[in-house]
Amino acid sequence: MTTIVCAGCYGQRMSDPRPIGLFDSGIGGLTVLREVQARLPGESTIYIGDSARHPYGTRSDAEVRTFAEELSDELVARGVKVIIIACNTATAVALEHLRERHPSTPIIGVVRPGAAAAALATRTGRVGVLATVATVRSRAYFAAIKDENPGTLVIERAASELVPLIESGLTNTQEMSDAIHAAIDPFLAGEPSERIDTLLLGCTHFPLIRGAIDAALGAPIAVVDSAAATASFLQEIISVNGLEAPGSSRGTAADPGHLGHTAPASAPVAPVHQIFTTGDPVAVDALAARLFGEAAPRAQQMTLGAKRG
Repeated sequence: MTTIVCAGCYGQRMSDPRPIGLFDSGIGGLTVLREVQARLPGESTIYIGDSARHPYGTRSDAEVRTFAEELSDELVARGVKVIIIACNTATAVALEHLRERHPSTPIIGVVRPGAAAAALATRTGRVGVLATVATVRSRAYFAAIKDENPGTLVIERAASELVPLIESGLTNTQEMSDAIHAAIDPFLAGEPSERIDTLLLGCTHFPLIRGAIDAALGAPIAVVDSAAATASFLQEIISVNGLEAPGSSRGTAADPGHLGHTAPASAPVAPVHQIFTTGDPVAVDALAARLFGEAAPRAQQMTLGAKRG
């Protein structure tokens, strides 16, 4: 896995209070945000979910790139120090384009960290990938897993129909159960020795129905989602580039952090978290309350692109 080092971040290590930016096609990226906040509790965050234009997985690559440009431009304008594309489809289609567009801002996608985790998890070398149509079409996971272990058999299936059901909150319905089985059952076909032993959830929405997916699998199959792997990779990028928030990590003699010298008597800098949506803030608030508890910030309405004015 290649480590990203931003231009201008070399030299003396200094703390950086700027927030971490994340964007997704909707609410699924909140699963990545949860992992980021758990792993880096001292960091501020800004999250944008483009629920007004979801799902991305059935759109053209050109549309996804345009939307990703607007979302990344908005985060850069808000002064973030690093961007996570918390959307597998946008990562697969637009990651390299966005890195060229914003060369001074480290941009991390969710595909390669998830692929690395799946390649490590498999015991038989048979990995299934459940993703959107656009992500499967891009073959981004196929290529990334093969890069990690060329001998791995990668079986990809598209399940874009799950995304609007999750966005609509229809997670405990017969329609959702039927859709999950339609997506999962083909992975279980054939002789046991020929089946996958690891399933990679190649959409950040899918961890929100993890329990139902586990039940549909009904077998000892390792389920990997990219959220935790991406948060771990982010932690490395933040450290390598000296972008830690004041007092949040290694620090220096002047700014000790939790692994440095004894901190001087001072009030800690409390992180600030913001959630924006181009869709219905009430729906986002309901999920955020489940994931983050009472401390969840209220979602704020945002208008982007063609939806402006």
